[in-house]
Amino acid sequence: MNLRDLKYVIAVAETNHFGKAAEHCFVSQPTLSGQIKKLEEELGVTIFERTNRSVEITPIGESILEHARIMVEQANVITQLAQAHQDPLAGPLRIGVIPTLSPYLMPLILVPIRKQHPQMNLVLSEEMTDTLLERLHNHEIDAALLATEADSQDLKAMDLFDEPLWIAYPSKHPFYTKEKISRRDLDDANLLLLSEGHCLAKQVMDVCHLKERKDQGDMADLRASSLETLLQLVSAGFGTTLVPALAMRGSWATGSGIATQKLEFKDAYRRISLVYRKSFPRQQALDAFAKIIFENLPNTVYPLVKNKRAGKKRKKS
Repeated sequence: MNLRDLKYVIAVAETNHFGKAAEHCFVSQPTLSGQIKKLEEELGVTIFERTNRSVEITPIGESILEHARIMVEQANVITQLAQAHQDPLAGPLRIGVIPTLSPYLMPLILVPIRKQHPQMNLVLSEEMTDTLLERLHNHEIDAALLATEADSQDLKAMDLFDEPLWIAYPSKHPFYTKEKISRRDLDDANLLLLSEGHCLAKQVMDVCHLKERKDQGDMADLRASSLETLLQLVSAGFGTTLVPALAMRGSWATGSGIATQKLEFKDAYRRISLVYRKSFPRQQALDAFAKIIFENLPNTVYPLVKNKRAGKKRKKS
């Protein structure tokens, strides 16, 4: 057994296809298949069930896969430790970001990171929360910028900032003449939500005290897969929606026929945190990444205690 064979197992498990796994590992399919077959014979178990149409991992294969991921990561840790001896920030840092944050935060920090830490290779993935948490547990990314708490004993969270929510509505909406919008005003606001799976949809429902989505009526089927699409619906006069503060910097904010107003409710915000595995060895790299975020946040959001690790006292919102 060697690390190369374990990497082959991980690749097949992630692709459910020997050919695609071989391409990912830059080897021929016969080579990869042969090595996995030898590993199965050495262990005396079947890791993958193969048919002409599919490849499925067996229950014992799932257990082996879990340990394989840990062993491969720990091997990478040895390499990273050697690099860290010379420069703790050197090497790739794989960061996942939710779609309602990535287009608005990343442009603020990419250039500063390149200037201040040219040795850091930032690798970004934009996916929804559940996918990012799964990839984090599977050691496919190193950390994730999330707007929800990660309920796992294996993970830690570094709270970064609180992001207020604004309401966006057509410029001819009755809200345009209101100095302050109350929670009661939102009850009949034709509120548009992102599709299932976006944490922002759940947060908007919580702020507006909605227990469930509408399953009937004009707004029931208007669910967008992106914030930009949602705002286009608002611009077209289909309803209103809540927008995170950083997204207020988007191009839609001018000349789109959309008016906005900051909500003054105590809970009208979302908390952004950097979530990572407790076992991740490069804390200095995460601290440097968080510091860049703190230094480049606009005044529309509220930074929390700078560069404090999880478990320490948070700044009150």
